[in-house]
Amino acid sequence: MSESRLARQDPAQARLRLVLDTNVWLDWLVFDDPSVAPLRAAVEAGRAVVVIDEACEEELARVLAYPRRGRALDAAAQAACLERCRAIAQRAQAAAEADATRLPRCRDPHDQKFLELALRCGADYLVTRDKELLVLARRLPFGVVSAAALPVKGSA
Repeated sequence: MSESRLARQDPAQARLRLVLDTNVWLDWLVFDDPSVAPLRAAVEAGRAVVVIDEACEEELARVLAYPRRGRALDAAAQAACLERCRAIAQRAQAAAEADATRLPRCRDPHDQKFLELALRCGADYLVTRDKELLVLARRLPFGVVSAAALPVKGSA
């Protein structure tokens, strides 16, 4: 299944509902990091669906403009990454806010939006490389895992 068709996939048929933090998106969209291959395969096969909201997409757009390895992505490459993200992910509906008081506060306030989205959309997992978020897993009503540790069947 192509990435452009992923956003039209029925989420009720997906096995896992996922929220990706910005670094995982960068691994997928910019670096083509092998650690996200099982995640990508699960999404392409319909075993998972990725959810994003406006705040998380805005952070991704901001971070795509940062210089990496001595140079920044040009505007066209940034736009292409955002288009791929939009094709892959389903946009979270602007529904009633989930009870964010059930969530611990992150040391980094920029990470809180990922916890809130995962709670609000009923995610099975928040996928991250952030060690502080990974430590919070025991205190959350959803899993927090690295892309490599995501429990997807039939992955690469």
